[in-house]
Amino acid sequence: MIGAQLLSPASLVIGWLIYLPVLAWAIWRSPWVELFTDSRRQHLLFGTVFALFLLWLVRRDFDTGVSYHFIGLTAVTLLLDWPLAIVGGLVAQLGLVLLGRQDLAALGVNGSLLILLPVLVTEVCAILVERAQPRNPFVYIFCSGFFAAALAALLCLLASLGVLWFDERFALPEWLGDFVGYLWLIIFPEAFINGMLVSALVVFCPEWLETFNRTRYLSAPWKDDGPR
Repeated sequence: MIGAQLLSPASLVIGWLIYLPVLAWAIWRSPWVELFTDSRRQHLLFGTVFALFLLWLVRRDFDTGVSYHFIGLTAVTLLLDWPLAIVGGLVAQLGLVLLGRQDLAALGVNGSLLILLPVLVTEVCAILVERAQPRNPFVYIFCSGFFAAALAALLCLLASLGVLWFDERFALPEWLGDFVGYLWLIIFPEAFINGMLVSALVVFCPEWLETFNRTRYLSAPWKDDGPR
């Protein structure tokens, strides 16, 4: 998460121009009728927003204005699908703004980097997995859960560093080349948290996952029991 003081006015405006249209599209595509008539989906949405809010509160704030926290949106996207994942991320962000833990001016940039980007990565991975139509649920868990979370964390980190480098308001460390070795300290925990949550949901509550094809993954293999 990036503080508003580290971002140029141009970056702040670009962040809002990216975030607001996608957010409006997500609100338009969200299944509000099903949500209002299904108490189970309501509980999933509210519980997910609260979990995201708590996860984003557990973070490391640096004096420079940059904060590090886990993202968690890979599991949320697989659980709620991308429109509600974006809407839920917005609500969690607004909670941080009300507590003074995030700058309102930087909401667009942080929303684009830490919500839209991981949701996009997860959705693309889930679509590719679904097109391949695997029958083994471990393919879904690894590719849509572990791998998608790791890739999302990597791209979010690189994109955030790119924005800070472009604005030239943040003194990047001289040992940036050695920084690559520390990427694993960020990527692996993110992949582990999301992957384990997805694994638990597949095992215990597969009906909660909007992107999980229970008919194909969990159905018994077909056998020919006819006369021989």
